[in-house]
Amino acid sequence: MERWDVVVVGGGPAGAAAALAARRARTGARVLLLDRAAFPRDKPCGDGIAPHALDELAALGVHDAVAGYAPVARLRLSTPGGAVAAGTMARPAHVVPRRVFDARLVAAAAAAGVEVRVARVRALDRRGARVVVNGELDAGAVVAADGANSTVRRLLGIAPNPAGHLALAVRGYAPAPPGEPEQLIALVADGWPAYYWSFPVGDGTANVGYGLLRDRLHGGREALHDRLAALLPGQPADPASLRAHHLPFSTVRPAPAHGRVLLAGDAASLVNPLTGEGIFYAVATGARAGVAALGPDPARAYTRAVRDLLAGHLRQTGVLGRALRHRPLVDAAVRAAGRHRPVFDDLVEVGLGAGHLHPGGAARVLAAYLPARAAARRP
Repeated sequence: MERWDVVVVGGGPAGAAAALAARRARTGARVLLLDRAAFPRDKPCGDGIAPHALDELAALGVHDAVAGYAPVARLRLSTPGGAVAAGTMARPAHVVPRRVFDARLVAAAAAAGVEVRVARVRALDRRGARVVVNGELDAGAVVAADGANSTVRRLLGIAPNPAGHLALAVRGYAPAPPGEPEQLIALVADGWPAYYWSFPVGDGTANVGYGLLRDRLHGGREALHDRLAALLPGQPADPASLRAHHLPFSTVRPAPAHGRVLLAGDAASLVNPLTGEGIFYAVATGARAGVAALGPDPARAYTRAVRDLLAGHLRQTGVLGRALRHRPLVDAAVRAAGRHRPVFDDLVEVGLGAGHLHPGGAARVLAAYLPARAAARRP
């Protein structure tokens, strides 16, 4: 039986970050990274890489994850009520196809001394201070970074998110619109809360998609495709590029640690319920899992690290996620962001990183909401 300090399951951003962090935390640590696919491989996603994720990667020694892809500084938000907020973000984002981005992170992990293998996880046996994977890999700890449909999570007996806390999205690639590049996120009434997006890659194409809560979808894959085509008629997606994926929102999530098995990223239901963003959460929690996995009490260390990083932020996004179902309040928030730069900046930080809507911003949202609410109640 092979003996490893850490076995990481899943080669996406969470898994690559975990493997890199473990190697940096202990010189000579034996780290194995497993993924069912060989890299490069496609991964359905919005492809938006926030600067917050790049900060985490820089701390792991990865500085070229978005090399060759131009920054996108502008963001536009809109609602079916006519509210619009558009502006330049304090720090630009990038749009990098996951086929490229993930392969770069796995290559960085391999260069750091991580062994990378193509393999599926079929069995998990917890034996005191060790975890045995597939009956042949004896690990001091396992980091489950195998995504929204995590096999490790299922083997632990953890149920998937219920439909009301699970989104379904379709992604494709289409011609980019003319003009200055900007990321577009537009909320739509049909299936509320639902949204579509268009993120320019910088090569003449854009990542486009449509998402909604799983329990709001009427119909199957074709319904998603048809809805996307109707919402973005000027950007017809290449049919071969259309792929659907699940987004397990952080509004319902399991404990991050189960003995010596640590859940990171989408496997831990760490997807922002406001934006569907998960790459920052993935890299940040993956990195902390990789470090904790080498300690004497991985569960305690990792739980504390996730709490210190995200507890306050997740509480607020949980509240805001519930507020998202109330359309007039969302209109007010976007309207306030369009009028007041601090509110715009707060919403970007809440949606892309571990930020918060500060009291002043919340007051401006309420100031935009209350008059509209009063007017709606007048006979």
